[in-house]
Amino acid sequence: MNRKLLPLAAALLITTAMIGAVQAFDGHKKSEGKHAAEEGFTALFDGSSTDNFRGYNRDTFPDQGWKLEDGTIRVIGKTKGSGDIITKEQYSDFDLRWEWKVAKGANSGIMYRVEEVENQPTYKTGPEYQILEDGNHRDGKNTKTSAAALYALIECNEKKALKPVGEWNSSRIVMHDNNVEHYLNGEIVVAYVWGSDEIKQKIAGSKFKNWKEFMTKDKGHIAFQYHNDDVWFRNIRIKDLSGE
Repeated sequence: MNRKLLPLAAALLITTAMIGAVQAFDGHKKSEGKHAAEEGFTALFDGSSTDNFRGYNRDTFPDQGWKLEDGTIRVIGKTKGSGDIITKEQYSDFDLRWEWKVAKGANSGIMYRVEEVENQPTYKTGPEYQILEDGNHRDGKNTKTSAAALYALIECNEKKALKPVGEWNSSRIVMHDNNVEHYLNGEIVVAYVWGSDEIKQKIAGSKFKNWKEFMTKDKGHIAFQYHNDDVWFRNIRIKDLSGE
């Protein structure tokens, strides 16, 4: 190599190394940020095991109506002997996150602070984050019973953006110090205060008015509803916020 070119080559090598170091540092920062967003979460379903769930009022996971399929928990519609599933653990304050998609016209739901009561369904005690294919189900015509609503009580706000049938939606329920938020695809679409006068008035004016145990529990299971329709769930994780 020409001696006159040596200083230039050295400078280029140093510059390239510095750019690479900056890129590596930026990438590390982004990775840390993503990890921090999930810090403290426990996988309820990681794509391979249903060990964190069991059937409602059952000791084991249902052997009908639910199956592992390509990294998802699939709900198989119109299957006898199925029923809802619940978390084995109970939660008071929590941050629950999951992804879901539905078949055309399908219906399901996530109930929280559910108490097991013999001969009573999950929704007799726990309110529901509605899971629905709005366009082809009759509940989609009522904003209070459409996807992501607090079922039959509070409709979603204008930030609601539901993915088309067959595409994955991202959802989240946060409950902390009686403040509750329903998220859909990154936006808060429902917010209310558990036990507030406002929510009590809404219950009194709804079909739940005579259900004495409805929305009265300080702690309970999280339930995934079987509703005779094909639904898929994945990436279910939770963070216990009771100590925060």
